[in-house]
Amino acid sequence: MTDAAALLRAYDDQARSAEWASRDPEATVDRDGPVYRVSRPARPGFVAGAPDLGITGQKLDELIARQRDFFAARGQQFEWKTWGHDIPADLPERLTRAGFEPDDRETVLIGRAEEMAAPVHLEDGITLRETRDEADIRKAVASSSEAFGKDVGFLTDYLLGKKDDPDTVIVLAEAQDRVVSSARLEVVKGTEFAGLWGGSTLQEWRGKGIYRALIARRAETALRRGVKYLQVDATEDSRPILERLGFVAVTTTTGYVWKP
Repeated sequence: MTDAAALLRAYDDQARSAEWASRDPEATVDRDGPVYRVSRPARPGFVAGAPDLGITGQKLDELIARQRDFFAARGQQFEWKTWGHDIPADLPERLTRAGFEPDDRETVLIGRAEEMAAPVHLEDGITLRETRDEADIRKAVASSSEAFGKDVGFLTDYLLGKKDDPDTVIVLAEAQDRVVSSARLEVVKGTEFAGLWGGSTLQEWRGKGIYRALIARRAETALRRGVKYLQVDATEDSRPILERLGFVAVTTTTGYVWKP
């Protein structure tokens, strides 16, 4: 299956619900009509729904207001995740009118795990390894904050909560006794999909094949788990690399953020 429309249908049918089917023990998932609301004490909240929300106009505005009011009462920021093919098409406009601000748009790409598993030769001194160690996780998050140019420290608690989860695999790239890149694989249980998340490489270590090597390593792991498809929400920096590897762009995604 390489047709973009067929891949998108498979993604919507199988993998999309993983966005709100949280396995975080501290998270609470509530359903409000066509959307799911994820609240948790230590991280921003999250809202998303099916490709067709089934409501329009004033009813949609009221749905948006209820989510905003819920998190406003908690004094908490949250993200409403949208996809470019969703219905109604004016959801982003209505979110903006309700006080939400769009985050950077990303491209959803899907590739076959078997096509992504070819090993990548790395320069001497660069090594990859999987980890579930707390100290490693803290180093990886610190490295990601430096690579992204913003604090992503909230990921520490999230990843520590996942370190014993067999469906989550954290991979580090190390050189000169430091973590220079990291990424994770999250298998969507009961589906043919796994997500590739969190790929970040320090500026001075880019262009050395590390990003591709981390994809290949996670693809190998995914194949051993019976995963057929790998899904990525890609920035414009990583999208061209992924497309050259054979990933197919199926839609876009944009988070709309509300802050108290």
